[in-house]
Amino acid sequence: MKNKFLNIVLVLTVILIVKGFMMGNVLAKSDTKILDKSDTKSIGVEETKKLEVSETRGKKMKHSYNVKDQENALVLKLKDGEVVIEMFPEEAPNHVARIKELVREGFYNGLKFHRVIDGFMAQTGCPLGNGTGGSGKKLKAEFNRVPHTRGTVSMARAMDPNSADSQFFICFDDAPHLDGQYTVWGKVVSGMEYVDNIKKGGGYNGMVYDPDVIVSMEVIADM
Repeated sequence: MKNKFLNIVLVLTVILIVKGFMMGNVLAKSDTKILDKSDTKSIGVEETKKLEVSETRGKKMKHSYNVKDQENALVLKLKDGEVVIEMFPEEAPNHVARIKELVREGFYNGLKFHRVIDGFMAQTGCPLGNGTGGSGKKLKAEFNRVPHTRGTVSMARAMDPNSADSQFFICFDDAPHLDGQYTVWGKVVSGMEYVDNIKKGGGYNGMVYDPDVIVSMEVIADM
């Protein structure tokens, strides 16, 4: 009887040892899963995201714009998308230099498209938002042979040919009657569909109520 009791105790002891070993294995697996999810996996995802953003941003800044000369090309950001403008320093060197100077100062950021005539052009660049203001520096005319066609970017002015300052316009369509009378300094090479979406004005003069604005302008070489 005594031997039988000892055998039962021995069997129970073995069972308890085996269960304890199995519980140890379960805990070990659980700990491993926690480390995989909370430490290894989460750190890897965050680092991957940072790398992806950095690489994408770098490529977009310098290499995604198909332009001839990044120093003489602009990105004009509108509410609907980006407009890329290639400038003509060989045709209007002083105007191009001044536009780049103003762009780099952030002068155009937030300015209104105060005068927009459907089928003709969209005008901007007035800090007062009504067509009467400028940067305070007049430019001598650089009229050239580049025609006013769809996407042409040209300088606005008053009656005096040498009165251009900071205001410019983008042609929605061909406007040959302007050729040789306004200084053409650039051309839209992509994003013209976003220019087409600029809010239009009413009446003969095309003044706009609650107009769209330039979100930002940048020289591509600076991005």
